[in-house]
Amino acid sequence: MKGTVGELGEFGLIREMTSRLTTTPAVRLGPGDDAAVVTAPDRRVVVSTDVLVEGRHFRRDWSTAYDVGRKGAAQNLADIAAMGAVPTALVLGLVVPATLPATWAIELMDGLRDECQVAGAAVVGGDLVRGDTITVAITALGDMRNQEPVVRSGARPGDVVAVTGWLGWSAAGHAVLSRGFRSPRAFVEAHRRPEPPYHAGPAAAALGATSMTDVSDGLIADLGHIAEASNVRINLVSGKVDVPSQMYDIGQAVGVDPLQWVLTGGEDHAIVATFPPDVKLPARWKVIGEVLHPSARPEVTVDGAPWTRAGGWDHFGGDEGDDGIETPGRG
Repeated sequence: MKGTVGELGEFGLIREMTSRLTTTPAVRLGPGDDAAVVTAPDRRVVVSTDVLVEGRHFRRDWSTAYDVGRKGAAQNLADIAAMGAVPTALVLGLVVPATLPATWAIELMDGLRDECQVAGAAVVGGDLVRGDTITVAITALGDMRNQEPVVRSGARPGDVVAVTGWLGWSAAGHAVLSRGFRSPRAFVEAHRRPEPPYHAGPAAAALGATSMTDVSDGLIADLGHIAEASNVRINLVSGKVDVPSQMYDIGQAVGVDPLQWVLTGGEDHAIVATFPPDVKLPARWKVIGEVLHPSARPEVTVDGAPWTRAGGWDHFGGDEGDDGIETPGRG
């Protein structure tokens, strides 16, 4: 499609974007009315929201609009799964300049749609506004399916800490892109399009997970939220955390210990949870630590000692690279 957003017009662009969407049985009424209608058989709706701002969370020379759509949907849908819920729907708030090619917005919607399909959800509506900076605001909804939500405050001394999904891949991919390269491709793609293990969240709830979160800001940082909410100490065993051999190669090339990416790199949206020690975990879960009684204060330790190197992401005080993009796990 040729032309800009301004040339196509608000309603013309909305028609083009919504015409590409699919639906699910949970959607009773999709885009086109004042609001969507999504079923909630459990009568409890799980809600999460997040924002992506160009120059802060993505660069158009690094990621396509489709990539941004996949990533934006993934980070919200992962939050739903990390509560033990099943994702059902997503709504989009989009701010774009009038000069933006219309194809960019349409490809963004394609990415949102396709990531929703992976999670079993659907895009059900949104809003479009003119502005100077591309801003993608997403709200995701989920259904508890008669499970209790798995919150951060439930970890207990004696629980094991287990993770499923990738750790450090996005941070390693960011390091590659920051130095002007596009390979190893698997790590670059992990930065552009995370692959959260959506189904592992509800499955963990059914197994009896006592606390759970997705790894968005870094493993230590996100487990720190659990430690604080549960008033416990969480100790990670570095030798039990997987570090792919190719990540060592990247680390050597850029002068970073890859364990730094694995422990503090965010945006992979792996799921980490605590379980009672007698729970038989499926093979997809890897035990990487344990929950202990707190010492002086709730904290996360690595091999019994506090982690003194750089931590995870903090939007108002975190690590930021020269390119102005969030830098998960940058050494």
